[in-house]
Amino acid sequence: MTLSEETITFHLDSEKRKSLDEIALLLDRDRSYVLNEAINAYLEIYSWQLDHIKEGLRQADAGEFATPEEVAAAFAKWRK
Repeated sequence: MTLSEETITFHLDSEKRKSLDEIALLLDRDRSYVLNEAINAYLEIYSWQLDHIKEGLRQADAGEFATPEEVAAAFAKWRK
């Protein structure tokens, strides 16, 4: 499978660019590689988060709520 590539432009402060270039140098990669890896990680995190939010909304719409006992048990677990 061949992926099509596109060029985009955005503004980045100089300190972030310097950090990006340092990472690229340490990895022996170019700036585009590091940016693509960062964007992949961002998309993965937010896709996961949005999927869980959608599932939570589906459960709420279906009336699938935790019982008061389940909520108390969850809070008790974290208080230890």
